[in-house]
Amino acid sequence: MSVPQSPQDEKLRLEKLRALKLLDTAPEERFDRLTRMAKRLFQVKSAVVSLVDEDRQWFKSKASAESLPDETSRDVSFCGHAILDDDVFVVEDAQFDERFKDNPLVTAESGIRFYAGFPLRISDGSALGTLCIFDSEPRQLTGEDLQLLRDLGDMAEKEIAALQLATLDPLTLISNRRGFTELAQYAFSVSKRKALPASVILIDINRFSQIRADFGQTESDQILVKMASILRAVFRETDIFGRIGDDEFAVFMMESDDDSTRDAIRRLQRAVEQYDMEAERGYDIEFRAGYVVAAPGTIQTLDDLLALADERMYTV
Repeated sequence: MSVPQSPQDEKLRLEKLRALKLLDTAPEERFDRLTRMAKRLFQVKSAVVSLVDEDRQWFKSKASAESLPDETSRDVSFCGHAILDDDVFVVEDAQFDERFKDNPLVTAESGIRFYAGFPLRISDGSALGTLCIFDSEPRQLTGEDLQLLRDLGDMAEKEIAALQLATLDPLTLISNRRGFTELAQYAFSVSKRKALPASVILIDINRFSQIRADFGQTESDQILVKMASILRAVFRETDIFGRIGDDEFAVFMMESDDDSTRDAIRRLQRAVEQYDMEAERGYDIEFRAGYVVAAPGTIQTLDDLLALADERMYTV
């Protein structure tokens, strides 16, 4: 059995997937309509919208003649392979395909023989999952069939894009204020429930308005894009960050005490200084940062954390 590889943008892809807050949510008509349509048009047993998480594929929508689980392991998933393709990924007969013939989803009674999945991508090109169809009988798709599946996949992408616009900053492609708040609120609730420390860092770029006035909108936009890129590189995959104002960013760190939070700010400072040294643009990116650590039971709301971090802003 061939285990699917991770896309080159795996860290960013997972960040975008989780920012949309689609995982482990209730069925929605916008997606159910598409899977019902796909099942009927292709006359297959099952059609699903699958989201490929770090170690699982989870089904946002299922239209099936038989009972399907809510998720399966990513290691055995067909969709894990499909998100690596630019176009429809087709397996005509899995029993004779070296990648899948001993896959437990194939060898099971009434297992998968045919699969076709269209990778669902967001604006930056990251594939979050698929709209896919599968059946226990082998089959071939015509050129017209492939185009039909692409068209349905495009419709699913448009539904995801509508969600993305509500929670993603279109310039930096990280969470906007709403997206950050929703994700951080969930993580903070988990931290309180499990009695784990958590911290919030606020980051404000110095002299940003003056840089915009002196060097122009395009240059100031590039500062924001670069800062978002540095945040991705510096912070852990489990940390949540977003652009919450014109030149302001926020980071939520679960299981983070005072020392680890300070270490993260120092890493950020070094990364920004390194970029300044290499870029030689005629100005340096400088920032202020403020942070607060919430020990278990000490701070009750995310708003309180943000307010305290803002009060503790200092110049790095």
